Amino acid sequence: MAALATIGVYGFDADGFLAALRAADVALLMDVRQRRGVRGSEYSWANARRLMAMLADAGIDYRHELTLAPTTELRQLQYREDDRLGVGKRSRALLADAYRERYTHEIFDRADLDAIGAELAATGTTVLLCVERDPAACHRSIAAERIAERFGLSLTHLLPA
Repeated sequence: MAALATIGVYGFDADGFLAALRAADVALLMDVRQRRGVRGSEYSWANARRLMAMLADAGIDYRHELTLAPTTELRQLQYREDDRLGVGKRSRALLADAYRERYTHEIFDRADLDAIGAELAATGTTVLLCVERDPAACHRSIAAERIAERFGLSLTHLLPA
């Protein structure tokens, strides 16, 4: 049975990340990052090539779903709000209302959901990946909520221990 989940990079190490994917029966990871790299040596495993190799070894399919990634301009809008609030990217708890509205209108509403739906794992879980630890602080939660609703899927958020 198909299901949907989200996961971020921050807070995981490679082993913990794979363990969370296995525990959720993930068959397909959809990477919804515009840039598929993560700063910091502790997260080098999450850079695209290493991540794809790690997933292949684990028998998990990988797909880069660029159509769900925010633009640089949208990310800059969120960074300005983070700066205004004195919040760092890795400690952000919520997205700015303006970011949520623009992401929904400019990115999500233009995405081909039928094509995305056709890619969802028929058996097992599809997980949307970005970097933020907290799904409420990341665009992946917006996309996941709407995809789950559209296709009648259960939705869970995978978090580090």
